[in-house]
Amino acid sequence: MLAIALVGALVAGTYGVFHDQVTYSISPEYFTRMKFHQFAAADFGFPERVLVGEIGFLGTWWVGLISGWFLARIAVPAWPARQASRMCLAGFSILMASALAFGIIGSFLRAHHFGLTAHWRKMCLGNGVEDVAGFVQVAYIHYGGYLGGVLGLVMAIFFLEQRKKRRF
Repeated sequence: MLAIALVGALVAGTYGVFHDQVTYSISPEYFTRMKFHQFAAADFGFPERVLVGEIGFLGTWWVGLISGWFLARIAVPAWPARQASRMCLAGFSILMASALAFGIIGSFLRAHHFGLTAHWRKMCLGNGVEDVAGFVQVAYIHYGGYLGGVLGLVMAIFFLEQRKKRRF
């Protein structure tokens, strides 16, 4: 179970690195005006893109660890080790696909449904953000990804439980 949880941490951390590289491309200010301050302890003076990768990893590894533990608690007792590992990898795939899909949905909702409210403008301008639309776009992508991660874990747990029921 520990090995599966550690694989989950690695998978989620890697996802976070790539996710934040993409969102940094959309709004560097989301990072320079907010995330770099939140993760100041991780700044070892490397180029910004490296710090963005560190932030992505540090922001997500623990989600994978916890998710891996939950998935392993279902799979390890139900299947032989090799099959349990495959089932957990399928669960991680569900979780990541859900996080990605909901991030895209968040981006779409921000871009096509919700305007830039006075609250967002005031908050962004108060923090020196010049590209308010890009900043808010990335915020919606991140919020959608968080929601997708939670829902993806629920779906992955449901998937494993259904497979387990078919086995017994």
